[in-house]
Order: sequence, then C-alpha cells, then structure tokens
Amino acid sequence: MKNLKKRIEQFYELTMDILFPIRNSIQHINEMDVDIIYPELLSILNHSIVKCKGDNNHVAKAFCEYMPSMRALLNKDVEAIYEGDPAARSKEEIILAYPGFTAVSAYRIAHFLEKNEVPLVPRMITEHAHSITGVDIHPSAKIGEYLCIDHGTGVVIGETTVIGKHVKIYQGVTLGALSIPRRECKGKRHPTIEDHVVIYAQAIILGGDTVIGEHAVIGGNVWITESVAPHSKVYYENTKQKVKE
Repeated sequence: MKNLKKRIEQFYELTMDILFPIRNSIQHINEMDVDIIYPELLSILNHSIVKCKGDNNHVAKAFCEYMPSMRALLNKDVEAIYEGDPAARSKEEIILAYPGFTAVSAYRIAHFLEKNEVPLVPRMITEHAHSITGVDIHPSAKIGEYLCIDHGTGVVIGETTVIGKHVKIYQGVTLGALSIPRRECKGKRHPTIEDHVVIYAQAIILGGDTVIGEHAVIGGNVWITESVAPHSKVYYENTKQKVKE
C-alpha cells in the first residue's frame, strides 16, 4: 500500500486533472468524472492516522459536490494572474506552468477540507505545494476571489491571515505573526489584507491587528506592524520608510 504522503499528493494531482482537463495525461478523465475522486478521498480519510471528527462519507461526498464551484473559483484566480502578469501568454500557460497558481489551487482544495474539520490532510496538501513552488499558504487562511501571486517563491501566508478580493502579491512577501509565547497565541495573529491591495516583493506585514486598507500599495522590502489606511502607499525613500495617504 502506498504511504499516506504519496496518496495525498496523488489525490491533489488527480483533483486538478479533473478540474482542468488540459493537465490530463489519462485520456478517459474529463470534467464530469468527479465521482472518481470519492473513493480516493474516502480512503485517505479512513486512514488510521487521519482520524476525522465528522462522517468521512459526508466529507468525501461534499468535496465532490463542491468541485464545480472550486473550478469556478480557481478560474477567477487564473483570470487575476492573466490580467496581472503581462508575461503570461495564455491561461493554459498559467494552469500548467505558474507556481503561484499551483500554490493557490492546493490552498483552495486544502481549505475546503480544513473547514470540514479534516485533520492533517489539508496541511499535507499545502506542504506538497510548498515543496514544489516555494509558496507557503496555511490551509486555515481566508482568501477571497481573484488572488494573483506573481513569481511566488518565498511567499508566506500565515494561519489566521485574511485576504480580500483582487489582491496581488509578489515574491518573498510574508504575511506573518509577531513572535509571542505559545500560551499567548490564541486568536488572530496574522494581518488582514483588504480588497485591491498590491504587495511588492520582500514586504513583511506582521500582526493580527494589522489591517492593510483597500487599494493600498505596499512597496518592496518594507516592514509593517501597524495598520495602513485605504489608498495609501508605503515605500522606502532615502533609507526611511514612508507612508503616503
């Protein structure tokens, strides 16, 4: 029997093949074959290490029923990347070759399972994506529609991060938590990014009370631990960090 890690990786790949038939190396798979996912996922959920709280059959069935909606959501991410990256020559290129899309797709699959209280599996899916893309997205993060991660390498999105719609994130960005003792880690620890925000490379945004307002632009290499007003720009000028509102 294949080990659990390999089975979960293959489950992710099979799910993506069904959601986006252009990926298919197995000719008989098409977009209507969602039912073949059911036994694969159920087998993983029935693994002794996983130990789901809820009914495994219900979770596997709900996942299959959600797949058309997941495809629609991921297509919006493809659209965001296509509109946000002039180097993208086609949407097919994004689906097949862009690490940012691979990481976001793994997150969206994992997030559904996380919301349905499936232990271990969601994190293993996102860590699989992390290992092949360099993008680390926690499955519990809450991310809205039309997310564009450009280049992607080194992006970190923490557990309690909230990201709105039409957000664009460049490589090396960290949406993280301030360092605090574990006993004080309850509640929201990671920032909130509102709609239509652009975050340039290597920016670090920390803290659960930190809110980046809508339409803000966060420049590269900045360090932010306080909220930024909507429509503001944060950037370095002459080695000093500035906020322009």
